[in-house]
Amino acid sequence: MICLPFLCESFILDSVWAKIFIRSKFILELAKYIFMYEDILVAVPNLVRAVISLFIIVDPLGNIPILISLTEKMNEKERRKTFQTATATGVILLLSFALVGQQIFILFGISMQSFMIAGGILLLLISVKMLITGSWEESKVSPESVGTVPIAIPLLVGPGAITTTILNIRIFDVAITVISVLIVFFIVWVTLRFVDQIYRLLGRSGSLVIARVMALIIAAIAVEYILEGIRGIY
Repeated sequence: MICLPFLCESFILDSVWAKIFIRSKFILELAKYIFMYEDILVAVPNLVRAVISLFIIVDPLGNIPILISLTEKMNEKERRKTFQTATATGVILLLSFALVGQQIFILFGISMQSFMIAGGILLLLISVKMLITGSWEESKVSPESVGTVPIAIPLLVGPGAITTTILNIRIFDVAITVISVLIVFFIVWVTLRFVDQIYRLLGRSGSLVIARVMALIIAAIAVEYILEGIRGIY
């Protein structure tokens, strides 16, 4: 094949520019993925921190003896229904506070300190009843009611969890906070799935002993909430 000089030169230039274009496109794509990777490297540690801080406050593992005591008069079906209600209520509440929590407090003129005092008083009343009777549940209370109060509120979603969620929005961002809430309550749901097995392992006597010990701990936590709220006001 005979190649005229100007055609050969044009072909060579086109080839060079094509290679430059292909390489530049590759470099741009690579840069995009590098920046995405850097964003992920920043987001993952923040997400881990948000999950850990919220998980410690929600404390599903530490609440297991309390949950057993609150549902000891229920059968397996009622207990599962109660925990499903608690998990769903907890997720909805924390996601709501994550998105519009500060606006809700501003709208109703409620300070976080007042909320901590109110939550602490409610927890204290629950702990006193558990110490006296060994169980919080009333015979006429439905599983859905127990799942909402006191399991979802204030045991799982108390002033501490709400405060942590609102602080996580300020420290990180809404996306990380929402994902952390979903992860933590997935862990809560998995934990509650095994409560029946733990209840069988402990038995009635064991659960009553643990219930009264945990009632003292709940009372101490309640007093701390109240004192922290009072200190915040004054």
